Amino acid sequence: MSSVTLKNVCKKYDSKVVIDNIDLEIKDKEFIVLVGASGCGKSTILRMIAGLEEITDGEILIGDKKVNDIPPKDRDIAFVFQSYALYPHMTVRENIAFGLKMRKVDKATIEKKVQEAAEILNLTEYLDRKPKQLSGGQRQRVALGRAIVRNPKVFLMDEPLSNLDAKLRVQMRAEIKKLHEKLQTTFIYVTHDQTEALTMGDRIVVLDKGIIQQVDAPEEIYNNPANTFVAGFVGSPQMNFINATVENDLIEFEDVQFRLDNIPDCKNIILGIRPEKMVCDGDIKFRTKVDIYELLGSEKIVYFNIGNSKCSAKLPPDYEIKEEIELSIRKEDIYLFNSENGKRI
Repeated sequence: MSSVTLKNVCKKYDSKVVIDNIDLEIKDKEFIVLVGASGCGKSTILRMIAGLEEITDGEILIGDKKVNDIPPKDRDIAFVFQSYALYPHMTVRENIAFGLKMRKVDKATIEKKVQEAAEILNLTEYLDRKPKQLSGGQRQRVALGRAIVRNPKVFLMDEPLSNLDAKLRVQMRAEIKKLHEKLQTTFIYVTHDQTEALTMGDRIVVLDKGIIQQVDAPEEIYNNPANTFVAGFVGSPQMNFINATVENDLIEFEDVQFRLDNIPDCKNIILGIRPEKMVCDGDIKFRTKVDIYELLGSEKIVYFNIGNSKCSAKLPPDYEIKEEIELSIRKEDIYLFNSENGKRI
């Protein structure tokens, strides 16, 4: 069993609360992604699971074994860092084998494990090269190989692709997913990149200021966000948020009024609309002045203001941009949020 369980886990630095009483169950063989802005606590959670950070309160279990007081080397985990952390004077073979040599594993076993890892990661022809002779993607694969040979219960990955260029990141995302399928063990992956989270995770944990905002499958996180933070964090460009009022069973923003089947019982609300749902043929129409627009080949992204809200729309590439354009929204595409606490209505 390589499940990981966090029970009422807290982390404080002096009086500053970094992780605020979180509960999380990560299933055996699951690929789970911790995502959030810088400083939200995702890397701290990973380091506490690894034993590199002491927890202030609560319990961490790997399988059914409590590991609070167990040192990192005895937790049967492998950590892949943001920096490759390779030894420049060693070959790829020596870098991959280093951890096993420190554990006094016999040479035959080391060679077998290194060859197996190299085949999985397509590194066989590079085994006798030094890190400086490798590309960024190849170096990251060496770091993964060093983790694989240990055959750990849990892989912990802290933004391992952030140093790669965009094309390599896409390639390495696919390779890490294939690696997870081959190894059939638990992966806990930290990123601030919501595209990585949506494309890689079986489930996503969205964090803000040390508090879990939502845990769910990627499509649920995208289609059914729990609050404005989750809705705004996942999706590019981010969801549009428009301040609106409810009066006499009518929802109103700017000079637009419309009815919904379920009118919320509050005066002020926030409307949420994804940029790709700002269309030209919906039933709630409005006109707006274009601020700027971007042509991205397959689409145009138009930026504009509705009241004091900055908004955007994804439109077809042949859409004619004028100083003022007409857009519309379909009622079924609108999300409603409480304006006081940001929770989904």
